[in-house]
Amino acid sequence: MKPQIKSVSSMPKRFLSIASEWNYKETAMLNIVFYFQVHQPYRLNHFNVLDIAHNAKIFNDKLNGDIMRKVANKCYLPTNQLLLELIEKYEGRFKVAFSISGTALEQFKLYSPETLDSFKRLVDTGCVELLGETYYHSLAFLFDTNEFLDQVYLHRDLMQTEFGYYTTTFRNTELIYQDRLSDIIFEIEGFKTILTEGVDRILQWRSPLYAYKNYSKNMNLLLKYYQLADDIAFRFSNRDWPEYPLTVDKFVHWIDQLTLAEKGGKNLFLNLFMDYETFGEHQWASTGIFDFMRHFPDAVLEREHLGFANPKDVSHLANYQQESLSFPEPVSWADEQRDISAWLGNEMQQNASETLYELLNRIKEKGDEELLRTARMLSTSDHFYYMCSKYFQDGDVHKYFSPYDSPDQAYIYYINALAELEELLLR
Repeated sequence: MKPQIKSVSSMPKRFLSIASEWNYKETAMLNIVFYFQVHQPYRLNHFNVLDIAHNAKIFNDKLNGDIMRKVANKCYLPTNQLLLELIEKYEGRFKVAFSISGTALEQFKLYSPETLDSFKRLVDTGCVELLGETYYHSLAFLFDTNEFLDQVYLHRDLMQTEFGYYTTTFRNTELIYQDRLSDIIFEIEGFKTILTEGVDRILQWRSPLYAYKNYSKNMNLLLKYYQLADDIAFRFSNRDWPEYPLTVDKFVHWIDQLTLAEKGGKNLFLNLFMDYETFGEHQWASTGIFDFMRHFPDAVLEREHLGFANPKDVSHLANYQQESLSFPEPVSWADEQRDISAWLGNEMQQNASETLYELLNRIKEKGDEELLRTARMLSTSDHFYYMCSKYFQDGDVHKYFSPYDSPDQAYIYYINALAELEELLLR
């Protein structure tokens, strides 16, 4: 368990009509925005120096398949079925949003095609929004703008190909965001809304419950309300947490208190963003997490001032002039610092990432598509996350996700994999 810290074809038109009527009520609403990150990396083999230049496989297909099937059975399949039942039960008044990385979707096809089918059934309801992101769940924005845009385009094309869905909301890998990002994805790709973390040092006295604009005022900003989101994602099963157990009544009472604190007839947005694997994988079924989710919408929707919305709905629900916020430095949703130190906080991570992007550009110059795909698989942020050498609670979370014994081991295997990729490039 995760370390404790902090008839479907007829549904879309009918459900969208009901949902639209509900969201346009004149009464000021607090809209709960559920966004779930769905991602699986390609994990490396334990790649030693002696393996370089001997045609050893870089990626561990067996481990990737085993993990995908395990997570599908514990999380994706049962949670997707539950969400579908909730959407049907509440006839479009219950909504959720997903970002599904290209590497996750590829592995659905390889190891659990029924998982992909279950996501398609959800999208077909019309109550699920799909978000844009980088295809390979990469840190490309921080290193190479052209590569970043290539991956954003590839991902948008994938969502259209697999789901017939054109994305208009964007969330960068791990909610990494700064002002420059909004310029790029608005001017080049035309996204309308972006998600990021409700970082206290940026918000200062402001509330994350409001919809904001980016610094140039041409995109909507929705900010994660991390205190309540993390109550579900991290603290739900922590028996040492003073608020344990987290019941639906208790959680909805806290939400009611938020509406009392924010007055003025303005529509608010409680943005609960979290890993989808929270359900059944990080918080096991035995914790009651599925029962919590099953009964939560009922407690919300019996209150006239509460409802659910998707990120794209902010364009017509924000009934006030939205204040602009500036993020001069990158922020993320990781660790207590909520910056990029989870991936680039030590010399190993910095060296590995710089080496990768230098090699990736050389591969592009050669025009080898197979090597380019391998390099992009190695650009997935998880590889750098495993190299994090933080301690205490943040360190415990990094260890939980890592398939390696230590950050140093993660770095060694990764650098050896890059050396193998360079050998292949020079042939």
